[in-house]
Amino acid sequence: MPDPIPGIHHITAIATDAQQNVDFYAGVLGLRLVKQTVNFDDPGTYHLYFGDGKGNPGTILTFFPWSHVQHGRRGTGQATTISFAVPADSFGFWIERLTRHSVEYDKPTRRFDEPVITFHDWDGLGLELVGVAGAENKPAWESNGVSGKEAIRAFHTVTLCEDGMEKTASLLTDTMGAKKLKEEGSYFRYTFGEGDSAANVDLHCTPEFMSGVVAGGSVHHVAWRVPNDTAQVEWQKRVREAGLNVTPVLDRQYFKSIYFREPGGVLFEIATDPPGFARDEPEDALGQVLKLPPWLEKYRAEIEGDLPKLHHPNFAMERQL
Repeated sequence: MPDPIPGIHHITAIATDAQQNVDFYAGVLGLRLVKQTVNFDDPGTYHLYFGDGKGNPGTILTFFPWSHVQHGRRGTGQATTISFAVPADSFGFWIERLTRHSVEYDKPTRRFDEPVITFHDWDGLGLELVGVAGAENKPAWESNGVSGKEAIRAFHTVTLCEDGMEKTASLLTDTMGAKKLKEEGSYFRYTFGEGDSAANVDLHCTPEFMSGVVAGGSVHHVAWRVPNDTAQVEWQKRVREAGLNVTPVLDRQYFKSIYFREPGGVLFEIATDPPGFARDEPEDALGQVLKLPPWLEKYRAEIEGDLPKLHHPNFAMERQL
């Protein structure tokens, strides 16, 4: 068995407007914009990374903002909801903040004995805040009126919508090393490692739903973390032996990646923790300027001319707690 997967590395979604995306995630939710770069396969499009103060694995939500993309359709074969962990007593703050920024949300409810607020970003991407006991003791990024008492700490869960769950469940447990924790109605929770931050995946079994369409406001893929290149190659072999097609290792500058589709159709990635986001700019200046990989640097003028200018909501207010 390769080194265990401890949980989520990052989640990548599709947006329709780059500035609107920054305003929502860095502004409304108070995450740090840790990297401005481009989609390496489509350099005329940004690839924006949001996370905690250092862009630690398990906190990173990334976006491809394609301005002319159609909106997706939520359904089976998709990761439909991204859930963030926040301190359990912060819900009053978040309800007031979402209301003030005209973000519609559902009345708080409970799932698996934890309080949950469900809402959507301005592209319709499904999001949740989950109140987690002890979250207040984890590092926080303070920004744009979100203090360390309320700030998002990391991912809590990613929800996969499936028309049938047996094959996906088998991949998670028999191949990837997750454990089934519990079930509640049509939700089945699995967890990686010790079940700490960013370790949960919920299978939402909904055979009555239509197949989803991945486009604007949809999750593009879910990445799971491994500690190094050697472990990644071992996982590549293990995935292949499970009968799934898997890509060669691809260099994404801040981590290395392999990709495959789980049996229900969701695109999975296995990404390395290193080298991280400080490899090409100082940690205290993350996300402030456009960074390009070496093979695209000679096209910088052309790329910058094609990309819309971005304005951060307020760099001056940010600090790591």
